[in-house]
Amino acid sequence: MHVSIGPTCNNNCLFCMEEDRDWRYQSNSGMTSERVRWILEAHRGAEEVCFTSGEPTLRPELPRFASWARELGYPRVSVMTNARRLSYPPYAGALAKAGMNRFYVSIHGHEKKLHEGLTRTPGSFEQTVAGIDSVARLKPLGIDLHSSTVLTGRNLPHLVELFRFLVAHGVDQVVVNVMQVNGRADTYFDQIFPTYTDTAAAFREFLERVDGERPNVFLVDIPLCTTESIPDFHRGYIEKHLHYERGLDEAQLGAGSELLEGFDQRPREGEGVMKGLVRLERADLDLARRVKRDACRGCRYDAVCEGVWANYVRRRGWDEMAPVPAESPQPPGSAAAQ
Repeated sequence: MHVSIGPTCNNNCLFCMEEDRDWRYQSNSGMTSERVRWILEAHRGAEEVCFTSGEPTLRPELPRFASWARELGYPRVSVMTNARRLSYPPYAGALAKAGMNRFYVSIHGHEKKLHEGLTRTPGSFEQTVAGIDSVARLKPLGIDLHSSTVLTGRNLPHLVELFRFLVAHGVDQVVVNVMQVNGRADTYFDQIFPTYTDTAAAFREFLERVDGERPNVFLVDIPLCTTESIPDFHRGYIEKHLHYERGLDEAQLGAGSELLEGFDQRPREGEGVMKGLVRLERADLDLARRVKRDACRGCRYDAVCEGVWANYVRRRGWDEMAPVPAESPQPPGSAAAQ
């Protein structure tokens, strides 16, 4: 269960999927405390609740939300964050005390120039690293510390250095995410988006170089047919999840909003406190923006493959995606869920 609570963000990432900052502000500002409480109560039994979108730590109620989730019995209570506010150890400790037991920290380089060239925010590297260190000190209390890196043409050559840097700072699991071709990643595609082929080759070389270091690292959200040379343990897709956001009114629909092109965004979920919101699963996003071709139906990954971003195919075609014969071994599961 993802709960989008951050109307604003204190970074300005070059690849951010949430390019429409006005819409994010409107949608996430509408996620009131009453709505958060309803979501948490309605979805008890979920494996995890993750507070995300924008920068969740800028939301003053986050510790209260975490305590609600713990009281309601969620086994995993997490936050997706740039960790800058966590550089203040008392705040990190307050979240852990409230019930937060996993932190996903977004970091995109092992040095200041690389990271801040992508976040476009001076001082963000030092604060993020200090935030990682704050959480690492809490690990004896049963806190998990994971990292999330968005791959670009700039940081792809530095996977070894980044991995070793993060391990040295106490990170338990490293996830490297291939960009989704949405928002700014679409706007700046030609400048920052490496090909799937180059990404897979670089990741394979990375694994060879760190062989023996037992790397708990995963490459996610890349077509499986392009990563046949990578062991199944290290590849997959991001987890399945659902979330709520504001539905579009008739005026916005008539204006041809591209918030979720191809998906019916009229409010259709609930009454009372949830009136006006739309429930979305990740599959809804995939159906709206990913595509397959007829040849994909004969690939052994067809049943688990989520398709290719339509904007990627429009720019680079299908040549990289060669269907894999069905008689090959069974396809991998979701690496990010391990």
